[in-house]
Amino acid sequence: MIGHIITPRVYKLMSHAVSLMVPLILFLRTKKGKEDFLRKNERIGKTKIKRPDGLLIWIHAASIGEALGALPLINLIGETKNLNVLVTTGTVTSASILTKRLPELAIHQYVPLDYTSAIQRFLNHWQPNIALWMESEFWPNLILQTAQRDIPMILVNARISDRSAARWARTPLLSKPLLKSFKLILAQTNEDKQKFASLGAREIKLTGNIKFDSDQLPVNIYELEKLNSSLKNRPFWLAASTHPGEEEIVAMAHKNIKHKHGSLLTILCPRHPHRGQELATYLRKFGLIVKQRSLQEPITDKTDIYLADTLGEMGLFYRLSKITFIGGSLVPMHGHNPVEAAMLGSALISGPDMKNFAEADDILTKFQAMLKVANHHELSAAVNRWLEDEKCRAAAEAAASQCISQLTGALNKTLSEIEPILNQLVEKNEE
Repeated sequence: MIGHIITPRVYKLMSHAVSLMVPLILFLRTKKGKEDFLRKNERIGKTKIKRPDGLLIWIHAASIGEALGALPLINLIGETKNLNVLVTTGTVTSASILTKRLPELAIHQYVPLDYTSAIQRFLNHWQPNIALWMESEFWPNLILQTAQRDIPMILVNARISDRSAARWARTPLLSKPLLKSFKLILAQTNEDKQKFASLGAREIKLTGNIKFDSDQLPVNIYELEKLNSSLKNRPFWLAASTHPGEEEIVAMAHKNIKHKHGSLLTILCPRHPHRGQELATYLRKFGLIVKQRSLQEPITDKTDIYLADTLGEMGLFYRLSKITFIGGSLVPMHGHNPVEAAMLGSALISGPDMKNFAEADDILTKFQAMLKVANHHELSAAVNRWLEDEKCRAAAEAAASQCISQLTGALNKTLSEIEPILNQLVEKNEE
């Protein structure tokens, strides 16, 4: 099999060949809105920001989910250690939200593309003293070149899907050196721990999922009150973080529910807000009246779908809605974090695929804080149930609060594992 001949050297040569096309790749991605035109040089390891004096912790989080999950850890490290933090991500969305929420001593940069010269420029400039990688994004050149500089690396909140584990198992000459580059791997679940061990990782510990220790999502109180008043006691529900394939199900469910609740409003928050205009056009094909938040279109009595195609407002919509469907679960995207909604008082609904949050899914379902659905008929029935039975819905909200206490604690466990390594760095720096 070809995977068995891919070594770090072979991968490096392959990435060098691809790097010749980087200007074209960045141009096309920028044109599609997937790169920040003003900051695209960061993707080749260049920056205008000076490295701060003193120790620097580098935290890499692939996209918005990982980045938000890292925030409690970033804040805790900043508060307890007073250290400089560099946070890298790879998406425009994550950059937009993080730059508003990072603490004072933290800097955001886009992660360099995975080829040698970009990585060398990045590492030469920032000279991190330690690197924390969030979850499961492995860029071979970046990891191996960081390890070659004797920069200790820890994989935090580590998880790996069955599909990814199988893929890495097919390239053992590459995957084993990668995983052995990490001084420590802190796994979300026992299953993750076992999969990393089977791939050749060394020191692995079980600490849980720090996403469940996140602070409540922020909210603009003025906007919350304004939206509340515009709803005029209408029945409504929220479809959060939806993906292509789910919006059709939501639209069909809306039409079904409307037979019983004629003034129904559905608030739809796509996972990727840049799809807003395309989605609005698509939903109108169902005969629905759609208003877009990004265009500041007001909700009227005739509005069917309020398309919340904006960034950083999930805290607003989770507080607003007492009924929330968790997207990414009716299509094979493995779901999104249900705890964010649960801690803000929503009764929950999800599809069958919540693999990325299996522990929370199991507990919330077991305690009847979350209903499971498989299609638009079942989604309609679940929303109707919560709309019509306030006592039952209130019980689900209370159950969700109890579940949260069982899911939290990973942040302190994670910090207790990282802290001795940070202390060693601080002591060495003070000598």
